[in-house]
Amino acid sequence: MIDIYHKHPLKDLNSFGLDYRAASYARPENLEALCEVLEDTSYSQIPLLVLGEGSNILFRDDFDGLVLQPGMKGVEVVEEKGDELVVKVGASENWDSWVSHAIERAWYGLENLSLIPGSVGSAPVQNIGAYGIELKDRFEWLEAWDLQKKQLVQLDHKACAFGYRSSIFKGEALGRYIITHVAFRLNRKPDLKLDYGNVKEEFTLAKGSTPQDLRKVIIAIRSAKLPDPKQYGNAGSFFKNPIVDRTIFSCIRVEYPDVPFYPNDGNQMKIPAAWLIEKSGWKGKRIGNVGSWPSQPLVIVNYGGATGQEIYDFSEKILEDVERIFGITLEREVNVI
Repeated sequence: MIDIYHKHPLKDLNSFGLDYRAASYARPENLEALCEVLEDTSYSQIPLLVLGEGSNILFRDDFDGLVLQPGMKGVEVVEEKGDELVVKVGASENWDSWVSHAIERAWYGLENLSLIPGSVGSAPVQNIGAYGIELKDRFEWLEAWDLQKKQLVQLDHKACAFGYRSSIFKGEALGRYIITHVAFRLNRKPDLKLDYGNVKEEFTLAKGSTPQDLRKVIIAIRSAKLPDPKQYGNAGSFFKNPIVDRTIFSCIRVEYPDVPFYPNDGNQMKIPAAWLIEKSGWKGKRIGNVGSWPSQPLVIVNYGGATGQEIYDFSEKILEDVERIFGITLEREVNVI
């Protein structure tokens, strides 16, 4: 029988380090245990929150419901064809540990996603991405418990409807699925992706030549820009990079000729949210125990003792100023509870 805990502390289950509690908490480590929790009528009428490692969540108060943290582990090669292979990974595996393991086994394709916090099961929800690569580029399928059909289902690339930092799990299927495993299509032949930002420059300076070298470079770049959540509570990038019409971009470029951008699909441009936040005067700014990180204003940090509401209010002020100055409404990447 699975243990279910009450008034369970969440401080170690969210990367902001916020000291809130869940009315109930369970960590099923297999499908049988998961079904046992879900079939318990004591929890069928209260809110359900599926939590990975809490690296992309902002609690504003105690959670008056059941926090369910899938505990499925394991890494298994389920298909091999030539240099390609499909690897099935348990939802509770740490994302960066999985990336490191894959590279050690000469399973390539995830190098640019090194050092991203969180669990494997959470990665498809957000369609995590960094340095020119997104999860969808290496995604094959996932297994999930369908709360509507009450059965285990397999969802392929199309069914997940991946978009920029989005998926069906954040849209029309919000709250419907509990991801248990994710499968990735990888390759034994390296295909280094170096064409984003300063990756190629840093890779060259490091005299890199292998996927292992690329991982080291990505880790160095991220570590130089981002705070360690163990020292300063944060959830990484707090906002998405906005995608705007070319006409809006052209207007901004008249006043700010140095505006960085990345062409997007169709007649659109992606502008780094960090640049917009910096130009709005919020880089390194601090109010009480909350601030934007000095070397990466896209990251909001808890300097110690902040509440979830204070962090949320800080983000609201950034949103208001960016919209007032640029006419662009930033969207939070962090899930606010």
